[in-house]
Amino acid sequence: MGQLGVWALPALLGAAFCLAEGWRSADTANNTGDAYQPLQPLLKTEANGRIDRLSHGLDGDPCRKRYCGRGRQCVVSEVTGQAECRCQEKCHSSFVPVCGSDGKFYENHCEVYRTSCLQKRRIFIIHSKDCFFKGDTCTMAEYSKLKSMILDIQPKVLRGNHGKNYETGMDQKRALVDTMFKYLDVNRDGRLGSEELAQISMKDHLEDSLLECTMQDLLRYDDYNNDGHLTLHEFYTAFQVVQITLPEDKRVSITTVTVGLSTVLSCAIQGTLRPPIIWKRNSIILNFLDLEDINDFGDDGSLYITKVTTIHMGNYSCHAYGYEELSQTHVLQVNVPPVILVYPETQAQEPGVAASLYCHADGIPNPKITWLKNGMDLQPRISKQLSLLANGSELHVNSVRYEDTGAYTCIAKNEVGVDEDISSLFVEDSARKTLANILWREEGLSVGNMFYVFSDEGITILQPGECEIRRQIKRTERIVASYEEMCPKSEGILPQRCVWSSAVSVRDRYVYVTQPLQKRLLVIDIQAQKVVQAVDTDPVPVKLFYDKSHDQVWVLSWGDLQRSHSTLQVISQASVGETHRVVRTQFQRVDNFFLPPTNLIITHVRFGFVFLKSEPAVHKIDLETFRRVKSISLKNYSCVPVSMAYTHLSGYYFIQCQSRNRTTPTPQLIIDSVTDTVIGYNMDVTGQPYVSPDGRYIVTPDDQSGKIRIQTLSFQGELNLTWELDTPLQQVSDLVFQHSFTESNQYSVVATSAQGTDLMFSDLSSGQREVFGNLKEPLPPLSWPWSGANRVVVSSGLFGQYLVTPSAESLFVLNGKQSGLHCEVSDIKRGNTVVWVGEV
Repeated sequence: MGQLGVWALPALLGAAFCLAEGWRSADTANNTGDAYQPLQPLLKTEANGRIDRLSHGLDGDPCRKRYCGRGRQCVVSEVTGQAECRCQEKCHSSFVPVCGSDGKFYENHCEVYRTSCLQKRRIFIIHSKDCFFKGDTCTMAEYSKLKSMILDIQPKVLRGNHGKNYETGMDQKRALVDTMFKYLDVNRDGRLGSEELAQISMKDHLEDSLLECTMQDLLRYDDYNNDGHLTLHEFYTAFQVVQITLPEDKRVSITTVTVGLSTVLSCAIQGTLRPPIIWKRNSIILNFLDLEDINDFGDDGSLYITKVTTIHMGNYSCHAYGYEELSQTHVLQVNVPPVILVYPETQAQEPGVAASLYCHADGIPNPKITWLKNGMDLQPRISKQLSLLANGSELHVNSVRYEDTGAYTCIAKNEVGVDEDISSLFVEDSARKTLANILWREEGLSVGNMFYVFSDEGITILQPGECEIRRQIKRTERIVASYEEMCPKSEGILPQRCVWSSAVSVRDRYVYVTQPLQKRLLVIDIQAQKVVQAVDTDPVPVKLFYDKSHDQVWVLSWGDLQRSHSTLQVISQASVGETHRVVRTQFQRVDNFFLPPTNLIITHVRFGFVFLKSEPAVHKIDLETFRRVKSISLKNYSCVPVSMAYTHLSGYYFIQCQSRNRTTPTPQLIIDSVTDTVIGYNMDVTGQPYVSPDGRYIVTPDDQSGKIRIQTLSFQGELNLTWELDTPLQQVSDLVFQHSFTESNQYSVVATSAQGTDLMFSDLSSGQREVFGNLKEPLPPLSWPWSGANRVVVSSGLFGQYLVTPSAESLFVLNGKQSGLHCEVSDIKRGNTVVWVGEV
């Protein structure tokens, strides 16, 4: 340590002497008019790979007597041979931190003087420790202002480019930055150095600005390889010139995935400085949503969808953030293996009669149906005796013979799977009373496949094929559990009669029906065909819905006839046990509720929706916990919801809004169930929406125009307006779908009039319609306060051909296969509550 002190002291004194001499020489230089040129230290300086000849060099050297001052060096010009003072290109790498008078922090003294030379302004050393703790004045915000200012002054240089047309703003910006780079690159070497940046700073008087940043900060922030120069690529980065491309053949990408699997959608947009990828579905940004099944976007900007279902089908788009004009569209198609249902599973017929075996298959794409008999292909044996109808959906035997007995296998197949089931046919004399005969005739026809009609006098159980009343349960009949009358006298109701509002079939074991004036609902055992229990509810229960996936019956009660205390209740395990009770949910002021139905493909439903009085929102509820999951506001659309419908294809909810006035009804809204976001209006469609069981048709009666508007939803998720049917019904009361008897996977609709005697059949695939009249007058709308359907129409299930609709005094049975009247059952007054019970 002692030796170090001995050597350090002469070195420091020598340095101080040199500094002093330097400043004295600088004063001399200043007196000769050479501003800010301090005496150069008497040291060799390496620049551009050579040893420059400095003032202490060889005799005759022009730089021998030339003193350039600190931060500069003398160089002999190769062109003129004269000595020139130039700013030092490089300082020795030593870290002796000092502060400059410009408020900036420098690694050593040399860097201060070199910078002073490059910027052509006096920068001196500040001997204050406060400088070392001072924050950097050239912040990112100030740096952004500098770059904006540089871009703003460039049009002065680009006078010759005003006439050019650019496809995008980014093309114009790239051209601007290209020209600016050429302007700054004085020596045309494709690199910008400190001296060039300093020259442009002086030339364009950028130092006169009030910004805290200088042109040198371009090197500080954007010289990514730290080589002391800016390339054009680094310049692009500094000014955020993004170069992205999308090949023309990849602008639309089609991805097909089987339901239940996962898929990855990769964005084909590539390029220099590509910003993060933004994904959208129905114009809703997905990246910032906490979605259960779309939750990982990956480092490469791909979209990951786990456990794909039919709600995910449709269009997805991707674009680089800030560059939405260049986007890629991904069409996601979801394939579903076939799922089939045959009817009947077993039937017994006598020789000589006709018999039909039905097979309904759902799947995407539409499955193709074939039949086997006892394992052998039936196709070569098709004849007048044995024929296939509706693309194979019905196998018809014209006149059965004993040899037609057998197991008939329906096979449905599409691109992604196959499904099959067996329908057995027994041909035998009924007098033999075999087990098959007993099952078919005594059980199948005695209690199943019936309409339950609830009227003033009680309950009528009707077999539609023969128009036969199988049983009538009179209003005075006693309830098994309590021995009360089924329809006791109600206050204010004269004469005594039954009052019903809604009924549901529960797994073909029970029928639940509400009695709004009795504060209860009744449970009817289908096998015994008796009322077995009365279940107490909140006052005025008016609407029931059976959630098959959870075996729950949901009950909406008004509280009073003014609907002032409406509530929502649930009966769990509705199909099991002998005693049933309601559970009250947390929802008050309930105006209505909606639960999506199930079908062959969608067998489980997780969520439902509740509408509260006069509130522009729908509330999503968990069907297992009965709790609110989230609220979806409709306030921006001034929509108070009235009714909903749902399609599992693309997962769209259609919402009927309360009309603001009679002349300008509010169009339907569409909610995307993937994002729980309102997409917007459903074109200009107004009225109550109805969705076919397979989700492919959305049918809306428009009372304003007198038309029924039919929309189709493709397997690619495209919603299109297909037909507008003129209807003479004035105002539609109710509408129901019926499977086509001539074509598989197609439907007809049957609609009733709220004010007249007409009924309309319409084929959805062709748009053809047929009006059937003279069905007598319906109930007056004011005498049916429980719903808007004062004349219901109810079909006989998936394979049934019959429908029923009431008038005020009787009941009409319709034959959907023939699109006409089948029979009229008289003396059924106010039979506007009807439910179908049976396998089909």
